[in-house]
Amino acid sequence: MANTAHDTARQTPAASPWAAVGVSGFEELVYQAILHQPDAGAAGWALLTGASPVQVRECCNRLLTLGLLQPPDSMGGLRAVDPRVAIRALIRRRETESELLAATAEEMATAYEAGLLREEPSRLVEVASGEGAIAARLEELYARAEHEVCLFDTPPYLAPPAPQVDLQADLLRRGIVSRGVYAATALEDPKVLARAWKMAELGEQARVLPSVPLKLLVVDGCRAMLPLTASEAGGYCAVVVWHSAVTEALQKLFELAWQQAAPLGQPVGDGELSEGERTLIRLLSAGMKDEAVARHLGVSLRTLRRRVSDLQDRLGAASRFQLGVRASQRGWV
Repeated sequence: MANTAHDTARQTPAASPWAAVGVSGFEELVYQAILHQPDAGAAGWALLTGASPVQVRECCNRLLTLGLLQPPDSMGGLRAVDPRVAIRALIRRRETESELLAATAEEMATAYEAGLLREEPSRLVEVASGEGAIAARLEELYARAEHEVCLFDTPPYLAPPAPQVDLQADLLRRGIVSRGVYAATALEDPKVLARAWKMAELGEQARVLPSVPLKLLVVDGCRAMLPLTASEAGGYCAVVVWHSAVTEALQKLFELAWQQAAPLGQPVGDGELSEGERTLIRLLSAGMKDEAVARHLGVSLRTLRRRVSDLQDRLGAASRFQLGVRASQRGWV
């Protein structure tokens, strides 16, 4: 004849918090009995729970495995582990298992995406049309970043920069690495230059090239976004590329440009240069042409070149190249 008390106890209530750490209703019942009457033994705990001694012993073996009971010692029978210690250990074990499961899910998702691409290659790319759709894809890409974001920044700008600036700032606050290669022509715009310096102050690793091949965002080396075209009516169109040989090639393209680029000038210490000289050093280190630097400073080309010459004299530099080297040695760039 079935033991109805035992059968009922084995049904773990849906609301029981013990179920979250893998403890059944019957195991909880036996554990509670051991806590209340630690010296009762299997026969006594069986009476308390309405189960047979054999069932209680089997349950105790399970509780030993879970770390809720201590193994018998030279003094005698089983003893309960302090619930505060035992339950915390169960929670940590479950958290570790959950993290491992999440990592496995990422690996399986990679295989899943690869299978979808083989079945339907058109899934490799997604076209986003319109400023709203592009902003949504950007937000998704930044949110999914786990390790690093790499970007090329170059005109023309197809959408307002403010949303992406906020996304980048949040990314840096999360501890994600951000590397940017800026086209020198882009930095001729005072707003773009101010934004680049702001990002550098927040922690972005910024470099400059005379030009970059295209506007580009690569996330974790496996997802990328780049513009297709803008319509004459002012529309926006971009493409998102998922993990494939294409994203690997785009990452390699970025790395090649990164190796060739020069660091973007950073603010220099007070007391060594005037505010105007600090700005001049930073603009020159960005690789800008004299005309663009003069426009930023609001001076004539003749005045600009005189100021550059004065700086060279102060540092004993025979050329602008030497000026850059010696300014770097002093920590000015």
